[in-house]
Amino acid sequence: MKSGMPLRQKLAALRSAVTAMSLGAGVWVTAAAQRVNDLPGGPAVNQLNFAPPATRIAEEQHWLHWFMMGICAVIFVIVFGVMFYSILKHRKSVGHKAQELPEPIWVELGWTIVPLLIVIGMALPATKVLVAQKDTTNADITIKAVGMQWKWGYEYLKGEGEGIEFLSTLDNSHRIMSNSGRPERVDDYLLKVDNPMVVPVGKKIRIITTANDVIHAWMVPAFGVKQDAIPGFVRDTWFRAEKTGDFYGQCAELCGREHAYMPIHVKVVTAQEYSAWVAEQQAIMAAAADDPTKVWTLADLVQRGESVYAANCVACHQTSGKGAGPIKALDGSAIVTASDPGQFINIMLNGAGGGSMPAWKQLSDTELAAVMTFTKNSWSNATQRLVQPADVVAARQ
Repeated sequence: MKSGMPLRQKLAALRSAVTAMSLGAGVWVTAAAQRVNDLPGGPAVNQLNFAPPATRIAEEQHWLHWFMMGICAVIFVIVFGVMFYSILKHRKSVGHKAQELPEPIWVELGWTIVPLLIVIGMALPATKVLVAQKDTTNADITIKAVGMQWKWGYEYLKGEGEGIEFLSTLDNSHRIMSNSGRPERVDDYLLKVDNPMVVPVGKKIRIITTANDVIHAWMVPAFGVKQDAIPGFVRDTWFRAEKTGDFYGQCAELCGREHAYMPIHVKVVTAQEYSAWVAEQQAIMAAAADDPTKVWTLADLVQRGESVYAANCVACHQTSGKGAGPIKALDGSAIVTASDPGQFINIMLNGAGGGSMPAWKQLSDTELAAVMTFTKNSWSNATQRLVQPADVVAARQ
């Protein structure tokens, strides 16, 4: 062993290598155990293809995609095959010389007519799918989806459930995970909402899109649906889910700094489950209906405002009211504590800071009055002042 390592040192080195490999394998197994899984109705781990289709339109889109890919692949192989064959077969090193070739009429006709036929062959099925995508007639249920920074508002306009409306916001637990910088490994990260849109299976659902502030886009890949929501315009699309389950999407336009926190969750249920949900929502709305002329006590408004704040404001202004980064603090704010609530009401209705503070006119007069009263009397803001719903009604006019 003159030229090699002593046996004892070799064994020690081997033990060290085995230990390192074991530790590495343990770390890998632990990491693998913590990995997220495919989300049914949503994104999959290492996804390369489209989401599994849940509607006939989505199936047609998938077929159209592979049909076009096949044609393009055949053209690619033929064109580049001929090109590389010509380069290798007629190269100068084997004795070929450059020459000018005649251009017979059949060649001219060939490379004009053949591409034309290919384009027509691709356009016909594509047109069929596009026309079907825009056929929003004879819908069973019509729902208006309003994009706003940064949540969705849903209003059931026609069909079973007419009159139901609510806001759909990212679940606050996911916001907390995101703000921590070390989110938990959950399958539906940044896709969980507090109020999903609910529709019955097998029914044609028309979605009317618009927006309150900037351009958004309502997109659910499993439905084959993506429709822009543009302020001042009304667009529409539709889908008919072929199976029950939860399906996820996101706003597909860069709508501002919290674009990533604007998920879409559609719950497809049976007809019986949908009817039960409609009855439940109607009962909740009837119980929550407020008389804007009612005069509230300070304690009741603060209690009501606390729940409104938790559902809509805590994501940016935090439970402490201190804000963060560009988000201004509510605790100690001169606007919040002022005796005249006019400026505060105007900001709540119309927003401020170029969109950093979104408009909240979609909330009811009582909800706005309650949340403003809550902030005026929370943390160090012991003003004992309140805002009545009638004040908000007057400001809207």
